[in-house]
Amino acid sequence: MKRLRKFLHLTSAERCLLINTALLLGAIRLGLWLLPLHTLRRLLARVSQPTAKLQEADQAFVDKVVWAVTVASHYVPGARCLAQALATQVLLERRGYPNQLRIGVARSKGGQMSAHAWVESQGQVVIGGSGNMALYIPVPLQEVESDANGRWYLFS
Repeated sequence: MKRLRKFLHLTSAERCLLINTALLLGAIRLGLWLLPLHTLRRLLARVSQPTAKLQEADQAFVDKVVWAVTVASHYVPGARCLAQALATQVLLERRGYPNQLRIGVARSKGGQMSAHAWVESQGQVVIGGSGNMALYIPVPLQEVESDANGRWYLFS
């Protein structure tokens, strides 16, 4: 009941953002389960086309996106760092914010490998920056771009 009360006290724009983010996170989780990452990224590039040209950086909007992704991830099973980073990337790109998905790997002292995903924008970590980021070595990712005919490709 407390969560419902909190949800109802949000502005209509915040509720809409939170609901859209939860649906997007759910779709991304399903996509990560069913598709290779490069295929999912290509599909997400199609839905994340900017709706308007970015006039200037609006940190308040970036903070709202991070808030919505963080809150929604508590209600979407398995929405860990990669799903959160992909959702954040889509939501920022829709508003024309420059950003870059990063995936890094690290090896613990015991020799176990771990991976982490985060999003950077304008040289700052937007989401996924908790912990010691210096441990993670970024893995080069293919960029998603379109050609003159509107077809989407992954480029190295």
